[in-house]
Amino acid sequence: MLNFYKLIEILVSLQLLVTTSMLPVYIPLPFIYKSSNIFELPITWQIPTIILLTLIFHKKVVFRAFFIYIILGLFIFPVFHQGGSIGYLLTPNFGYLLGLYPLIEIIDNLNNRNNMNVGNFLKNGFIAIGAMHLTGIFYNFIQIITYSQFNLFLYNLGKYSLGKIGYHFLMLFPLLLLIKPIERLKRRK
Repeated sequence: MLNFYKLIEILVSLQLLVTTSMLPVYIPLPFIYKSSNIFELPITWQIPTIILLTLIFHKKVVFRAFFIYIILGLFIFPVFHQGGSIGYLLTPNFGYLLGLYPLIEIIDNLNNRNNMNVGNFLKNGFIAIGAMHLTGIFYNFIQIITYSQFNLFLYNLGKYSLGKIGYHFLMLFPLLLLIKPIERLKRRK
C-alpha cells in the first residue's frame, strides 16, 4: 500500500515527466549575424528530468511515475514528445522510452552506493544513456525484422540514436551543478 508521501512523490515525478517531455531544448545564439537566432536541439528535457528524479527519489517511485506516464501517453493523452496513442508502439521512439527503464536502474545504483561525485555521476550517466540507446536500437531492430523493412534500420539508427546521443551526453553536464545540493538534501532526510 502506498503511503501519502510516496503518492506525493509519484505525482510530482509524473508532473515533471509530462511537463519536460513537451519542452524542447533551445540555445540562443545572439552572436550569429548580430541577430537573435535560436538553435533548437532535437531533444527535450525528459532524460535529464528522469535522471534528476532518480537521484532525488528511490527508483520504485520513478518507475511507478514513469509507468503512469506510459499509460497516459498510450491510452489517454498524447504526452510523448511526438504525440501518443497506441500507435506509438509502432514507432522507434517507443523503444527509447522503454530504454528509460535501464537508465533509471543504472542511475539508482549510483544512489545506492552513496558515492556520488562528478566522476561517478558522469560514468554512470554515460553508461545509462548508452543502455537507453541500445534498448531503443534493439527495439528498432525487432521492428525492422518484423516488418521486413531493412532499408529503414540505418535511417532510424541515425535519426533516433546517433543524431541524439551526443546531445543526451551533453545534457549530463548541467546536472553536475545539482549533485551537491541533492546530496545535502538526502542527508537531511
